[in-house]
This record gives sequence, structure tokens and C-alpha cells, in this order.
Amino acid sequence: MRRANNQDAYATLPADSPERFARRGHLFVVADGMGAHAAGELASQMAAEKITQYYLKQSPVEAATALRLAVQGANADIHRRGQENPEFFNMGTTASSIAITPEGVIVAHVGDSRVYRVRDGKLEQLTFDHSLVWEMQASGQVHPNSSLRHSIPKNVITRSLGPSEEVLVDMEGPFPVKKGDVYLLCSDGLTGQVADEEIGPLIDSLPPEQATRVLVDLANLRGGPDNTTTVIIQVTEMPGPDMSTSAKYAQKDPVPWLIFFTPVFCFIAALLLGFFGNIGPMVVAIVLGLIAAGVAAMQFRRLAQESNRAFPAPKSNRSAPYRTYSAKPTDELLKKLASVLEALKQASDERKWSVDWSSVDSEMTEAAKARSKGDFKAATAHHATAIVTTMAQLRTQNRRASDTTIIPERS
Repeated sequence: MRRANNQDAYATLPADSPERFARRGHLFVVADGMGAHAAGELASQMAAEKITQYYLKQSPVEAATALRLAVQGANADIHRRGQENPEFFNMGTTASSIAITPEGVIVAHVGDSRVYRVRDGKLEQLTFDHSLVWEMQASGQVHPNSSLRHSIPKNVITRSLGPSEEVLVDMEGPFPVKKGDVYLLCSDGLTGQVADEEIGPLIDSLPPEQATRVLVDLANLRGGPDNTTTVIIQVTEMPGPDMSTSAKYAQKDPVPWLIFFTPVFCFIAALLLGFFGNIGPMVVAIVLGLIAAGVAAMQFRRLAQESNRAFPAPKSNRSAPYRTYSAKPTDELLKKLASVLEALKQASDERKWSVDWSSVDSEMTEAAKARSKGDFKAATAHHATAIVTTMAQLRTQNRRASDTTIIPERS
């Protein structure tokens, strides 16, 4: 609501066949760029594109290593691009990626864009914010409830893709996949305006399409000071028998033993030919042996490099989930959502907006019925539908940011 350009980017790469799912699974990325001019927008776009490209190319290694190398490769490309153009110098971006594979969910993370999981009525944050406030809190320098903690700017991040030639990527998982799991990737445009206590119940009560819409609408209603991107993935079925062949497709390239033994065969042949006086063929065998030895040396170097790169990233003593909240709707949440609609109606009357309230009122009536029966999930869904319906009408009227900023605080 406040920015002329969008510095967020995202990528969704669901597997299009059982074979590709078995080899690499489904991949999702959210990036939030930083930098003057169009630098942040470029950095985030490059992150989303390069991570997906490099991830699919890393065929000789397992999925977790492939994802880490993909993020590191994207970082190198963004850094190189920033060094080539003064306007893009020091540009950067966050990047949060998850791969849903037959072995489980793998998370690669740099920055303060987040990955959440909703399971069994709980919202779990699977990523650690690389921000000043989180780092100081984790180091014990700041108490979570102290006044100093609340005075630290929330938007100062300590790690991102692009500014440095190399970057440390936090790896989480693999987490076991369970039918009904829902994963959320989002930029801080959402988490800066919508509380975790609201995010969990809304995701747990709504289908993914509606949940993404109402979360963005709430962020914009509360000012929309930053770009907001949400990607929600719901596990509707578990991998079937035709997808259980992950070992077949995930195995590393076989060691080319024939290439290594060929020089030996050639040199042995040269010795035998020389012993029997066949000088010409002996010279040919020696030349072929030298060529084969050179090829073998190159293959050995390649395998050695891949072996070194395949070691897992350094693990910290931190482990996910880093924060856990209830994802069950409460009466307090329903009151907050109702207050959003009341504020919208009041603003509509004051500012002469053209809104058809009949469908909204119908949803609120159904919400009241569900609430009286104790069905808070259904009530939450009706409230969310009412908000989405109202905001859809307002978007068609091209309202200014100041017109739709009606709720100054997120909670």
C-alpha cells in the first residue's frame, strides 16, 4: 500500500511427474529484496529464479545438499551482479525455501522471511529470523520482555543474499510429512502487521486460497507499509507406491571405474607390445594411456569437489521449531475480526465508499450462528469471507493507501 514497486518475489515449482517428485520433490521460494532504485526488486527476482534453476541442476547430490548449494549459487550470482553495476551495489534479498520430498520437508533460510507449519492445532515457526533483535535475544544480551528488546528496530537483518560473496545458509529438517500439514512461506510484510496468534487460526480455518487473500488484506488494512507475499502449501495426500522409488532417482552418479582402469590397461598393453617388439602399437598404447590418465584425473577431481561440497552445512545449537503458537480460533480472534469489519463500515460511511454490504452482512449473520454453537472455525471462516468480500470491492475503486489504513495496530 505504500510502495510504488514490489521488492518481493516468489517461485512455486511443484513436481510434474512421480519421477521428478521422487528425485527432487516440490519446491517453493519467497524472497524479499533490499536496495535503492530497482536493486531490491532485481535481487529478489534473481533469488527466486536462480534457486529453482540450481536446485534442479544439482543432480549428483541429495535434496538437502542440492537446496543449500542452490541458495549459495543464487547468492554468488546476485553478488556478482551487484558488483558489476554501481546502481545495484550491495543489493540483497532474503530467501526462504522449502522442498517437500519423499524423505520429508527441507528448509533453507537466509534473512527474516519465514516458514511456518500448521499441524494438529499448532502454528510452528521453522525458521530463525536473521535479524538484530532475534540474534541479540538468542545470545542472551536482551531479555524477550525487556524495554530494550522492544526498542530494537525489527527490520534490521543480519544476513542476506547478495552483499557478500559467500553466505551461511540455515538448513532445517528433514521434517516428516503428515497428511493435513499446511506450510506458509511469507515475507515480513505479513508478520510485521499480522500476529502469529492470528496467522495460525486463519490458516487452520480456511482453504489455502482464501487464507492467502485474507492475510494480505489484513496486512494492508493495517497500513501495508511493506510488500506482502504469502505462499501456502497444503498436504492433501501422501506419496503413493508409484512415488516411493526415491532411492532410484536420488542416487548419486556411479563412480566411473572404467575410466580409472583404462590407463592401467593401456600401459599394461604397451609393456606387452614392447616386450614382443611391436614398437608402433606400443607407442599408440602409451599415447592412449596418457590421454585416458588425463581424463581419469579430471573425473577424480570432479568427484572430489562434489564430495567436499556434499558435506552438510554447519549446524548451530538451535533447532526448529523456534516458536509455537496455538492455531485454534478463539473468541478473542473473532472479536478482532469483527472489529475490522466495523472499522471498515465506519470508514466507508465517513469516506463515502460504494460498498454493497448485503453479502457481508449475510456472512456476519452466519458467523454469529456458528459462534453461538461454539464452532469457532466456521465463525472465523465467515468473518474472513466478509473481510475478503469487502476488500475486493474496495480494490476495484482504486483507493489510496491512506484511505484503507483504518487499523493502525496489528493486535
